Amino acid sequence: MTAITKTAAAVLLSLGAMGAYAAGVTITISCGSVGQDYEFCKKAGDEWASKTGNTVKHLSIPQSTSDILGLFRQMFAAKSTEVDVINVDVVWPGLLKDHLLDLTSYTKGAEKAHFPAIVANNTVGGKLLAMPWFTDAGVLYYRKDLLTKYGEKAPTTWAELTASAQKVMDGERKAGNADMQGFVFQAKAYEGLTCDGLEWVSSFGGGSIVDSTGKITINNPAAAKALNTAAGWIGTIAPKGVLNYAEEDARGVFQKGNAVYMRNWPYAWSLSQGADSPVKGKVGVVALPKGDGGKTAAALGGWQLAVSKYSKSPKEAADFVMYLTSEAVQKDRAIRGSYNPTIASLYKDKEVLAANPFFGDLYDTFVGAVPRPATVTGAKYNEVSAAFWNATHEVLSGKSSGEDSVKKLEGKLDSIRRGPKW
Repeated sequence: MTAITKTAAAVLLSLGAMGAYAAGVTITISCGSVGQDYEFCKKAGDEWASKTGNTVKHLSIPQSTSDILGLFRQMFAAKSTEVDVINVDVVWPGLLKDHLLDLTSYTKGAEKAHFPAIVANNTVGGKLLAMPWFTDAGVLYYRKDLLTKYGEKAPTTWAELTASAQKVMDGERKAGNADMQGFVFQAKAYEGLTCDGLEWVSSFGGGSIVDSTGKITINNPAAAKALNTAAGWIGTIAPKGVLNYAEEDARGVFQKGNAVYMRNWPYAWSLSQGADSPVKGKVGVVALPKGDGGKTAAALGGWQLAVSKYSKSPKEAADFVMYLTSEAVQKDRAIRGSYNPTIASLYKDKEVLAANPFFGDLYDTFVGAVPRPATVTGAKYNEVSAAFWNATHEVLSGKSSGEDSVKKLEGKLDSIRRGPKW
């Protein structure tokens, strides 16, 4: 073969490869809807598309986790092929197990680098139904400058937070900021309130709603006290409007400089430090406070990526999942978006720690976060969670006492269980 012929052959091979890329498949993904999730997902999706010659489309989804789950269930019931890759909340693998592809044959052992507990959470009936994307745990944000101004320190108990928030809020209002609030959090009746409520109950030693054996444990004095304590914040250190707050609502108030404390997920850190943030350089992050006789408790959150069993391109969809959950992409998301990696080695990465100083200090908080009772309640978890968040919301709204609420909730959960086992 002559040199000219070899060159021509190379050109033809190149054109053939380009043709193969041009004929690539289209993968539709549902990304998160909080903060910078969409932007980061789109960036990584564009990178993967460029590498593979495939096309990535993004499915618009609601902001509420409850609404997202409802959408997915409708699509799965119809065996819809409109979405290939979906973002899965940490409590969903058991709920959606019949509709997700087993990724075991596609991972090549990559899951071994991720936190074992999360991999185990995503494994149902021996099938790896989702790859860990990022993990989460509730944390407390606070205004370092304001605490210094009023001689306060970051609280370690809810009583300390209550007193500190009131003192600083009153002082700032007298100084001219009538919009200053003491504490903002997620109190809307949705899954986010289950997370907040579980943290309060667990931090007072009130258990985890349903224990690991399936026993309903919520009806106890510590749980009632926790809910009553939280109710005392409404209209005092927290605005009444917090009863309709989700994550972004709380972040909006805090980032505008109108709150002393905020309960939220780690993603809010990078946004608070953005160039246009009024509180840039003024924010600290610590573990959530503990209750009387209890210990600090952070609800386990986080999202996974799964492939729909009804995808027309499962191989490509799985490859996309593996790319998005890779160390390189997780590192980028951690540095630019404060998303907690699920790969342990990244918690020792200098660049990651430089961007998120609290990652190292709160490593134990992230690893030891309190799980919601999804595994033990299985397919009934969504009903259990809804019953808990509604009961909690009634207490916060002043419609019920903590004692009455947990008693009624016990009966409701027993009705949902409908027998000795879940």
